[in-house]
Amino acid sequence: MLMNKFLKEIFEQPQVLENTLNYYLQGEGQTELDKVSSIWKKGKFNEIIFTGMGSSFFAPHTANCILSNWGIASKIINAGELLHYHLPLLKSGTLIICISQSGESYEVVKILEKIPSGLICIGITNEEKSTLARKSAITLLSRAGREEMTSTKSYVSTLLVLSIFTSVLTKRWKPGSMPELNSLMEAVRKMIDNKEEWLAPAMDVLGHPPFVQIIGRGPSYSSVLQGALMIMEAARNPAAGIYGGEFRHGPMEMSNKKFRAIIFAPLGATYSQGIKLAEDITKFGGRVVLITNSLAAFSNPDIYPIRIPCQDEFLFPIPAIVPLQFIVNQWAVDEGHEPGNFTMGAKVTTTE
Repeated sequence: MLMNKFLKEIFEQPQVLENTLNYYLQGEGQTELDKVSSIWKKGKFNEIIFTGMGSSFFAPHTANCILSNWGIASKIINAGELLHYHLPLLKSGTLIICISQSGESYEVVKILEKIPSGLICIGITNEEKSTLARKSAITLLSRAGREEMTSTKSYVSTLLVLSIFTSVLTKRWKPGSMPELNSLMEAVRKMIDNKEEWLAPAMDVLGHPPFVQIIGRGPSYSSVLQGALMIMEAARNPAAGIYGGEFRHGPMEMSNKKFRAIIFAPLGATYSQGIKLAEDITKFGGRVVLITNSLAAFSNPDIYPIRIPCQDEFLFPIPAIVPLQFIVNQWAVDEGHEPGNFTMGAKVTTTE
């Protein structure tokens, strides 16, 4: 596998996650978390609104599931839609979380100009000198380092920051005693180190279809959407992400011998639904790459399981995106494209 810029940033992810976690275990990062805890205890918040664009819009779907499980009301609104259609929701009792890897995304910057006085904005960004970092009451940095290509390491580090953020709000953040986060980093490292075991078989199942459907539910929906974005952006191939339940409400009609799907099915609330969906797609001739943490055997030759060594359903989306990253890289290389390089747009979008 020849090295390129996109692959280089994929390989940096274990270190990026370690850097991000270490940042919040001490010093400046811990101080920012203390501020989050303080305003949450003192504030009378009715709901949390997450907003962002692209990967930064997808990432909080996992956090939203976590908060809902703890009875904390939150919603996710695309920053472009919030800017033009939902600004009246920014009112007393709202805590807004603005997410932008660059801290300069056009829609997020414009929202910052329109946030009513007195409302608290927490910014999550990779750039500490950005507009978002300067204008937020509290800034949570992702510590992904410079990223030039389609989002990989900045996406996983944002997911980790959001996981830490929700742990603070739900009083589960205990620095030094969260082995699941160390296991998470090891899971990402294993997926990268073991890529030769699963990449070629996965590509054999997928081939190079004219369209690929990414499917999942709950916390995994963040990486469902991110996976589809990477295929469109870095491999320049049509793709879409959809909830598993929604797929049954009509799109199942696409299933035939040319249809290809990637399904996220971790052990958890909707594991059995994900497995049954994969089986049903193959009944109509389709083929499925199944991303799961289950060790169950699958005898169906049209279902290829990629095993993710992470048992926490709410952390699963972080290592589970790694197979999509390598699939996208291989797909782009096979098609003669430079993976993740922007030719019609830019890494940072500064216009609508």
